[in-house]
Amino acid sequence: MSTYSFHFLALLVVLLICFIFNLSLGSVSISFVDTLNVLVGSTADDSSTSYIIWQYRFPKAITAIMVGSGLSLSGLLMQTLFRNPLAGPYVLGISSGASLGAALLIMGSSLFSGFFGFSAFNNISLAIISSLGSFLVLSLVLVVAAKVKDTMALLIIGLMFGSITAAIVSVLSYFTKAEKLQHYIFWSFGSLGNLSWVQLLIVAICTMVGLFLSIISIKPLNAFLLGENYAKSLGISLKKSRYIIIIATGLLAGSITAFAGPIAFVGLAVPHITKQLLHTTDHKIQIPAVLFCGAILMLICDTIAQLPGSVSVLPINAITSIFGAPLVIWLLVRKRKMIF
Repeated sequence: MSTYSFHFLALLVVLLICFIFNLSLGSVSISFVDTLNVLVGSTADDSSTSYIIWQYRFPKAITAIMVGSGLSLSGLLMQTLFRNPLAGPYVLGISSGASLGAALLIMGSSLFSGFFGFSAFNNISLAIISSLGSFLVLSLVLVVAAKVKDTMALLIIGLMFGSITAAIVSVLSYFTKAEKLQHYIFWSFGSLGNLSWVQLLIVAICTMVGLFLSIISIKPLNAFLLGENYAKSLGISLKKSRYIIIIATGLLAGSITAFAGPIAFVGLAVPHITKQLLHTTDHKIQIPAVLFCGAILMLICDTIAQLPGSVSVLPINAITSIFGAPLVIWLLVRKRKMIF
């Protein structure tokens, strides 16, 4: 681990720099020095500067860190469990479950909002119903995992769950009014700026639990890289380990999707980026590395999405793919092979 101390120190420095720049840049430009002064408790020359940073930009930056870290970690777990470099945090249909919950509330609000007592345009109600959708799909996946011994079969079943929920969303979209359809589309773009401190706390708790479950699964995760038979020969319980990994992924991806929307690409790309940068598949190193890299990538993407100096804000989903895809392509071309 000591041989990678320089890498982690460098990642920490980059993370702090990205964090400060994320707080500084936006529709209202705040100098780097003023941002640092506000963070350390000094009084800013303009009272609005402190308000902008603490009430809007700081929660959004913390959200970006948790979203990037959580999705990257869940993507790493899925790629290792299924030994598939194309697996991401949403392959088990958990994101689709959250999307289905949001679609039922927004586009089917005339049927469901009265039952739940919420308004379809309330962020809290959206988060609750999306969480219920994620939990429902996660529960179904866990039931199936108890019946299926083949991990690849579980992957296919998870994709089928996603297809079913996507089909239901499509039917709702076909019959809904244009205004509600537009609201659902905006939700599907993803957003980092709408979370309250209470919602941030919920996401933080889910992220911490998911991280804890990932840490206690380091040995099974390393063993899974060499196949299930090898893991079994080490005395690892495949069924128990699979349960823990699926629950960790469900908590990470489900809570993030419920509160921030379906953020694409990050969970798929960041594990590959860290493997190319650090040249290792050891999860003792990979887990903290993906946390750092995921947070850095999401902060950069959020800063770009803010279009500094402009009042316009681009969809975060579009920026993650536009910025992240060329980075992955460049790393693979430069290294000439993929580490897995």
